[in-house]
Amino acid sequence: MTVALVAHATVDPSLFQALHWRLIGPFRGGRVLAVSGIPGDDRHFYFGAVDGGVWKTNDTGRTWQPIFDDEHVGSIGALALAPSRPDTIYVGSGEADMRSDIAHGDGMYKSTDAGKHWSHIGLEDSRQIGRILVDPRNPDVVFVAALGHAYGPNAERGVFRSTDGGQHWEKVLFKDNNTGAIDLAFKPNDPNTIYAALWQTRRPPWSVYPPSNGPGSGLYVSHDGGSHWTQIQGNGFPAHPGRIGLAAALSQPDRLYALVDAPDGEGGLYRSDDAGVHWKHTTDDQRIWQRGWYFNRLAVDPKNADRVYVMNTIVLRSDNGGQQFIALKGDPTGDDFHEMWIDPTNPNRQILGVDQGTLITLNGGTTWSSWYNQPTAQIYHVSTDNRFPYWVYGAQQDSGAVALPSRGGSDGITMAQFHEIAPGGESDMIAPDPDDPDIVYGGRVDKLDTRTEQVRSIDPTLAYPAVHYRAAWTLPLAFSKRNTKVLYFANQRLFQTDDGGDHWKPISPDLTRPDAGVPANLDAPTAADDDHVDKRRGVIYTIAPSPLIAQTLWVGTDDGLVWRTDDEGAHWDNVTPAALTPWSKVGGIELSHFSPDVAYLAIDRHRLDDDAPYIYRTTDAGKNWTRIDSGIPSDCFVNVVREDPARKGLLYAGTEKGVYVSFDDGAHWQSLQQNLPSTSVRDIDVHQDDLVIATHGRGFWIMDDMTALRQMDGVSATQVTLFKPADAIRVRHAAFTGTPMPKDEPIAANPPDGAMIDYVLPEHVKGPVTLTILDAQNNQVRRFSSDDKPPMLDPAKLEFAPEWVPIPTPLFTTPGMHRFVWNLRYASQGETGKHSKDGVWAPPGTYTIELSVNGHSYRQPLIVKPDPRVTVSVLAMQREFELARKVETASAQASKAGAEAEALLQALDERQAYANGALHDQIGALIAQTTDLSGMPLHPDPRDTVGAPPRRTDSLRALSTNLSKLLSAVDDADADPSPDARTAYATLSQTLTATLGDWEHMKQHDLSALNDKLKAAGEKPIAL
Repeated sequence: MTVALVAHATVDPSLFQALHWRLIGPFRGGRVLAVSGIPGDDRHFYFGAVDGGVWKTNDTGRTWQPIFDDEHVGSIGALALAPSRPDTIYVGSGEADMRSDIAHGDGMYKSTDAGKHWSHIGLEDSRQIGRILVDPRNPDVVFVAALGHAYGPNAERGVFRSTDGGQHWEKVLFKDNNTGAIDLAFKPNDPNTIYAALWQTRRPPWSVYPPSNGPGSGLYVSHDGGSHWTQIQGNGFPAHPGRIGLAAALSQPDRLYALVDAPDGEGGLYRSDDAGVHWKHTTDDQRIWQRGWYFNRLAVDPKNADRVYVMNTIVLRSDNGGQQFIALKGDPTGDDFHEMWIDPTNPNRQILGVDQGTLITLNGGTTWSSWYNQPTAQIYHVSTDNRFPYWVYGAQQDSGAVALPSRGGSDGITMAQFHEIAPGGESDMIAPDPDDPDIVYGGRVDKLDTRTEQVRSIDPTLAYPAVHYRAAWTLPLAFSKRNTKVLYFANQRLFQTDDGGDHWKPISPDLTRPDAGVPANLDAPTAADDDHVDKRRGVIYTIAPSPLIAQTLWVGTDDGLVWRTDDEGAHWDNVTPAALTPWSKVGGIELSHFSPDVAYLAIDRHRLDDDAPYIYRTTDAGKNWTRIDSGIPSDCFVNVVREDPARKGLLYAGTEKGVYVSFDDGAHWQSLQQNLPSTSVRDIDVHQDDLVIATHGRGFWIMDDMTALRQMDGVSATQVTLFKPADAIRVRHAAFTGTPMPKDEPIAANPPDGAMIDYVLPEHVKGPVTLTILDAQNNQVRRFSSDDKPPMLDPAKLEFAPEWVPIPTPLFTTPGMHRFVWNLRYASQGETGKHSKDGVWAPPGTYTIELSVNGHSYRQPLIVKPDPRVTVSVLAMQREFELARKVETASAQASKAGAEAEALLQALDERQAYANGALHDQIGALIAQTTDLSGMPLHPDPRDTVGAPPRRTDSLRALSTNLSKLLSAVDDADADPSPDARTAYATLSQTLTATLGDWEHMKQHDLSALNDKLKAAGEKPIAL
């Protein structure tokens, strides 16, 4: 956190330092524009995600590791390794694909140790970087193609050169403030010759698919290392180019390919065989240049100048110099390929950047690595259902809608739980039915029944076809918060259904501006980039039903209006803040859970080239508004604001660069980033005690049990605080279900199992910190101490790899907030499991937590609840607990005696080895007695780890086995103890009493008699 933010913070960040974000996936990758490898190396590759940072693989894409998460930007547009020093990596931030949901960057970054450390090296206002070239002779000579602002003019665009590794930059090619650079290429074997593609483009604030193309676009060449440039015109090159992609042939240096997006029959592939002097239009095949503003990348085989690869919705290849192309890779849905790097030493070694992530091949494309191991999904919105564990839903850009559980199986959340769903598509909203989680609504609008997987279109406009309906990339869909049967959808009008979509009715007129005008940040080509039928171009972007009054709801438009109705749409009041100019998108509206007159607005003006945060609050139903965004950085526009439903004045904000929290109703904001990588946070859902967020580059994340944030009043870093814990749910994982998922598979962690206990310690804690769990009768259930030592893992003695050994949560004594998890188990009354010291499950009920620090004790109540999916009564669970404790006690007795028998057999075996005569025979007789009574073999056979069953069913070994089975039957699932279980306990406990009596008799008589003989022979007696 910066000094400036700390100054604004109203709560010391150390008081919630233990709260962390937990990734839940998905592991289906997001868009990648930047890829690279190391020539001659088939293991190490890199990619940059458009809002997911930089990643590296050391195993050819089997696994990927993020290497850029400590930087304050996630959008990556370009990446290049220095050919003469591959550990030197340059990264250009800001995706240069001109999409409507583009995420910009803040300049150039550099690493000289293969990504372990990074330096920010300037060009902060370049916003979008399309290409980086590093001189193959000198790692300090770098060229950058900067496209500039996507929504306005700026000066830091064009081609930049550094000759000192990025310490200083020189603008060497510049057209004007409206035109930037999109691509660069060296002439092979002559890095003083550089080709550069300039592109004049911009996006308007209204919804339109392609961005504009302006007359500033063109192709340039320099023959003196970038100091002087000449525009390439005529001689067959198109006169009106838009975006241009470049690729030079390593094996034929004078050959240059240019993929050109252009009108009037000029679009397609051009080839020059004389270093750019003359050109041939080799093909206008639309497959290679459709949506040229989005794609337009190509690569040339380094060994064959006639083999050209073009990236578009599919990968295409030409083997005759670009005259004809074959479809090489890509499915019918359009994977959308953006970039290819080919190893100059081996053309079979390639890496692709795709809308779905990154792929690597070592055999020329016969097989590829997976993109289902990259958690870089771009999610637009988040919703959760009401089941347990709850599921999380959102639309993933370029891939489609996804559903994931907040908690998976014993392995965690894996791709086995990942569900693709049809409603919602790649950008719209999803609304699971509040009453039936098997029914999911999404998109514009579809209805999914997950039991049958059937999807039914229930388009709200079907019955009203006479209207021209406008659209945007995302349209809102929301259930009423007071009537779970009412669902709302909007385009420029608001629609309502209360019968599952069989009938919809419009409940508003067109609520957008009659004419929002053309903002000043547009140039002439962009102002003309408009395909709407009239002056109205906006849509309703957000719907906010009141959590207090069923008839009240608010809506906001993307052209800057806010409306309120108190009678379900019969009448509408314009309550727009006076400060909102046209095209100030109302990204989110949050209506208060505490007052019907309080509302919050998240205003997004980045389409006006204004990245400032704007949050507004009204306390009088929209008559007056106050701006409340102090503490959020000035370049961090806001996507969403949410109010905590349990604590008045506690607010959360998702911004383009992270997540923030306010403890004073928005007067001051501070970072809640914690361990979250830098990425756009698009939506927030407060699901009971959890915060769930949708990021636009790193998937879904959950902050489990954030209830400490609701209890910050009066908490100080100089005092001990024990927060009241959230209710704990008894969740049991499945028993053995087969071989677990390998640790290197893509797996997201489950939430902690048990009670999450948060506490704050001041500096200079003396002595141990202890935590005691007490039941309702104040009896001790479990006690933990900071002096408890974690298990020492000695691989020389472990029976399995250390990564599979669970490490218990320690009690910390350092300053600040800490989280301890009690797993809801009593302390064991004996070792009932080989690797566990946990006892039986604590039954549902009320407990007390006692924290002891510096001689003082602090108490809070804790409620343990049963799994909501379980229908067993609490009384039955109490009976289960009582019987389980009895069985555990008996099992501990049997185990203790069994351990004594094992020790006795070992001691007798050692003594018999050197005993003679009558003493030898007496030892042998006692061995036989002990073996018979205990059921344990004298010399276990390592070849037979199962072993033969004991001869006697009343032996200690047989009793331990049967008691362990009984304990499992009683305590491994929530159920009233069965009659068989009760009978088994009665029988086994009676048998155990008799056997333990025999064991004690044998120790008192037979072992004692032997010890007398040993003493008489001058030997040390056997002690147990």
